[in-house]
Amino acid sequence: MGARLLEGKEVADRIRKDLAVRIAALKEKGVVPGLAVVIIGDDPASVSYVTMKGKACQDLGMYSLTVRKPADLSEDALLQQIDYLNRDPKVHGILVQLPVPRHIDVGKVIAAIDPKKDVDGFHPTNVGKMLIGEEDGFLPATPYGIRVMLSSYGIDVAGKHVVVVGRSNIVGKPMAAILMQKGVDATVTVCHSRTRDLKAITAQADVLISGIGKALFITADMVKEGAVVVDAGSNRIDDPSAPKGYRFVGDVDFDNVKEKVSAITPVPKGVGPMTIVMLMSNTVLAAERSLERQNRPKV
Repeated sequence: MGARLLEGKEVADRIRKDLAVRIAALKEKGVVPGLAVVIIGDDPASVSYVTMKGKACQDLGMYSLTVRKPADLSEDALLQQIDYLNRDPKVHGILVQLPVPRHIDVGKVIAAIDPKKDVDGFHPTNVGKMLIGEEDGFLPATPYGIRVMLSSYGIDVAGKHVVVVGRSNIVGKPMAAILMQKGVDATVTVCHSRTRDLKAITAQADVLISGIGKALFITADMVKEGAVVVDAGSNRIDDPSAPKGYRFVGDVDFDNVKEKVSAITPVPKGVGPMTIVMLMSNTVLAAERSLERQNRPKV
């Protein structure tokens, strides 16, 4: 068949052009959207992600602040840092790069971020708003990006069976919540490590979305002919033929699955670029809302 490639990079480029216009309008009013990223320790993958986020801010002309802390940073010290950023008027968006060291309670950290600056969309307030369909919160960047990308490519999920593989708080759960909302109208099944006969369920999917972090786990026999496949995985595997001795692949066995489906996201250049640009979009939105609050008449 030969699948249509759903390249997030192309969609992200269009969104960046729109963001540039919105950022210019904010600057005319004296506001520069600002994103603060806190990273604890020196995990290579986390450092790479943080560097990409900083570069994305700079390319758009946004204010970027990276707060680097040692791996032995105490939980109290981290909470104090978050409190400082909550009160910093130059910072409209805050995210703490995950994972954090084991001695730190990630739930406490997320709950400490001001929901109005929680551009990752992980604060319980924003999670609740997402679940009930309120639009004044923030949606997590990866599932939000997937939703926007599908829409941009004209893939309507209304009435279709969408199977989400993985139940993480970052991808799986919010993806299901976003897709089942009124106005999106997908019928959603969530599979996970305890799902029985996984292949029988994934093979029913009109749209299959994987975010489990297992390299090449989704094989061609798990996918329905003509389905749409979205791969939110990014897994490093050894490859002696690659310049660095390794390469990144998704959760999906791309080379074999693409011959069976109607559309598929590649890894890289698929979901990844959408995650970054939707984070930027959330930060710009936070800045716009901050300006609205400042200009609101005081009663």
